[in-house]
Amino acid sequence: MNKIGFIGLGIMGKPMSKNLLKAGHKLIVYDIVPAAVEEVKKAGAEVGTSPADVASKCELIITMLPNSPQVKEVVLGKNGVVEGAKKGSLVVDMSSIAPLVAREVGAELKKKGIRMLDAPVSGGEPKAIDGTLSIMVGGDKADFDQMVPYFKCMGASYVLTGAIGAGNVTKLANQIIVAINIAAVSEAMVLATKAGVDPNLVYEAIKGGLAGSTVLNAKAPLMMDRKFNPGFRINLHIKDMGNIMETGHGVGVPLPLSAAVMEIMQALKVDGMGDCDHGAIVRFYEKLAQTEVKRQG
Repeated sequence: MNKIGFIGLGIMGKPMSKNLLKAGHKLIVYDIVPAAVEEVKKAGAEVGTSPADVASKCELIITMLPNSPQVKEVVLGKNGVVEGAKKGSLVVDMSSIAPLVAREVGAELKKKGIRMLDAPVSGGEPKAIDGTLSIMVGGDKADFDQMVPYFKCMGASYVLTGAIGAGNVTKLANQIIVAINIAAVSEAMVLATKAGVDPNLVYEAIKGGLAGSTVLNAKAPLMMDRKFNPGFRINLHIKDMGNIMETGHGVGVPLPLSAAVMEIMQALKVDGMGDCDHGAIVRFYEKLAQTEVKRQG
């Protein structure tokens, strides 16, 4: 069985790599955080000395990194993937980055005869752990078809949405809906609480109707239980919102609601909550209304 390179073992990459190992695939991994590397090594992976080293030993290289600059550095920089990868290799970047950067990296790799997919994911740490991520993919269909068996190990759905960059455009659309939905849930729960109605009963009453959503089901109970440990950090959603605004402005799409939620997140970051889950958006509304959303009785 061919070995898979996996670069980036953070909050998402670590469980994703472990799911590939559980499925019986052999991995060579790399990360700048020794503790993360050691954990995945104990799960059965080999360890590479650099992105170039990993790429030289694998025909399939997956990257899962924080943002556009890190992807460019790891793939195209000194000791990067491009320096080690053989012609015909496939690089699958599962990071959430700016679509234009995905296209730029893909074009540079193509000059060397290296194929690329951009394949960002949605679902946060819980779905990364249980292997039920939604995977949004840009690139050639033949390359997508080659990756399907590996996507199955990490995700519950995987859809080819267009050429390189389309995966990240789709992810940005996803992040707009998630951010604004969390803000709407927050606003509604704070209103219910301050108006003297148990927010849990409001949640139970509305979740089966048109207001129901995956976001409502995932975040409202955590808000009421005051659980803001990160499944997806506000700081990371701020990163995505920055890419959303840059892309929207670049193609001529005003994004007034996205801009408003971005500023809410910025206010929470200033308040020291950047590393909280994005469900902590409710705390912005709680501060304005001088109330706290929690189960009553």
